[in-house]
Amino acid sequence: MKLAVIGTGYVGLVSGACLADAGNHVTCIDIDGEKIARLQAGEVPIFEPGLERIVQRTQARERLFFTTDLAEGIRHATVVMIAVGTPQDEDGSADLAAVEVVARQIAQAATDAKLVVTKSTVPVGTADRVRRILEAHSDLAHRVASNPEFLKEGDAVNDFTRPDRIILGVEDEQSREELEALYEPFNRKERRTLTMGVRSAEMTKYAANGMLATRISFMNEMARLCDEVGADIEEIRFGIGSDSRIGPAFLYAGCGYGGSCFPKDVKALAHTGRRHGVPLRLLEATDQVNQEQRRILIRKVHDVLGADLRGKTLAVWGLAFKAKTDDMREAPALYCIPAFLEAGARVQAHDPVAMDNARKELPAGVHYAQGAYDALEGADALVIFTDWSDYRAPDLERIKSSLKAAIIIDGRNLYSPQKMGRMGFRYHCIGRPS
Repeated sequence: MKLAVIGTGYVGLVSGACLADAGNHVTCIDIDGEKIARLQAGEVPIFEPGLERIVQRTQARERLFFTTDLAEGIRHATVVMIAVGTPQDEDGSADLAAVEVVARQIAQAATDAKLVVTKSTVPVGTADRVRRILEAHSDLAHRVASNPEFLKEGDAVNDFTRPDRIILGVEDEQSREELEALYEPFNRKERRTLTMGVRSAEMTKYAANGMLATRISFMNEMARLCDEVGADIEEIRFGIGSDSRIGPAFLYAGCGYGGSCFPKDVKALAHTGRRHGVPLRLLEATDQVNQEQRRILIRKVHDVLGADLRGKTLAVWGLAFKAKTDDMREAPALYCIPAFLEAGARVQAHDPVAMDNARKELPAGVHYAQGAYDALEGADALVIFTDWSDYRAPDLERIKSSLKAAIIIDGRNLYSPQKMGRMGFRYHCIGRPS
């Protein structure tokens, strides 16, 4: 099948590359000429395990192409996927400006009827808006469908090629047949495709992210209570996760969720509820809990080192919002490190892949260490924001000898408090006895 994918961010690039790897002819389109030039050279501008290898392989086999020319890019495509950004607007809603611009460009450039598929995360009713734009700017009988993505940054390639489910929102039989045929290679082991109405498909994506975010915020609230009553959130996680009605996924307490999806999608779904007169109080609380949780390490640092951090040095491990990505969007580190600097602290930070992006987002004054242990030298405490595997089994004696005092403030509960106590550390984590 011949496809065009408009937008080469996480969603567009992963989707385009993986669909090309399945045997399709895919052209990825973006207005960023520098990004397209890098992709044409086989260089992937985002860190996503396994993606660069697929891009280079499919380019070499002449199945994946990149261009800034939308008209040329969609010329021979039967399916055009919209995978542009839908950032959060000032009122919390999803900003659909880019989606609308692209829909208009498709209508004006297409020389034959296309199946236009919204791949971006968009609120209920977006496909209808896209259809109206296509009809207003073209006499061709374009069709519209929804195919929301369910990709975790850091594991996106695996999520695309081995999905839990593939959601197809369609309004006509031809669109259903074309999209089911497109995704047939990903259904060989078991049937994963779920076909439904367009509005249900749009809603499914938001509902899934809202549910997952709510689980995280619930556990973070339980962790705060555990801090006060002396219970251990890790033991509770196993206790409730063993219930088949609950399950173990997304029950980890920490310093809050971030990234490009959960923060904005929770706000956008809550905004949709308000707009339709159905306040989603649970989701609004989920967002509020997370906003507070992203700053929890500020309080813990001040509890240990005092309100005035002048003359203090903090080592920081992890800057990205989660492991296996260089994405800094809504990362807890973005909310805490500026507060440390304002309180007078010197910050020595390390992240395996996100330091270049962190330099663009964090204020001046952060020292970026070449290695994890380099960040520890002369520091008064180690603060952990991201659960990289690099930090899971460190040389504790080396940490102890590098720090001025054996203090670790862990926002991801990486270590056993009992073991850390035996090793002579003052270990402060989330919802576990110190």
